[in-house]
Amino acid sequence: MKLQIRQATAEDLPAVLALYAQPDMDDGRVLPLQEAQQLLAQFSRYPDYRLYVACNDTQPASTVGTFALLVMHNLAHCGTPSAIVEDVVVSPAHQGRGIGHQMMEHARELARQAGCYKLVLSSNRKRERAHAFYESLGFQRHGISYLIET
Repeated sequence: MKLQIRQATAEDLPAVLALYAQPDMDDGRVLPLQEAQQLLAQFSRYPDYRLYVACNDTQPASTVGTFALLVMHNLAHCGTPSAIVEDVVVSPAHQGRGIGHQMMEHARELARQAGCYKLVLSSNRKRERAHAFYESLGFQRHGISYLIET
């Protein structure tokens, strides 16, 4: 499937929130649109934190996937930045068509262009299909991730 992957705008938020409502993501619990708009505006104040959408080439185009990418500048690693991809989701009706692959390649290319030495992500332990997907793209299990509720 041919996609356009671009930075999200406020007009994309209803479709993005619908993607997040999936059982594998937020299970129907999503932000109200006004709060999502405020948070998206806040993204723009971060130097390198962006939300992206993947749109199919139908007319009118529809949003079939999304992800967020943060490029972090580091004092360690001789100042070389690293990147974190978050909130990766593809519409259930469009899974298995290469959309996630194209989105992750786009994220990887953005990280390369920013001079990042690594691109990382975390995934809930129960999302075994997602783990197999990430491994098929060349991501390797690395280290141990910890979480504490705040």
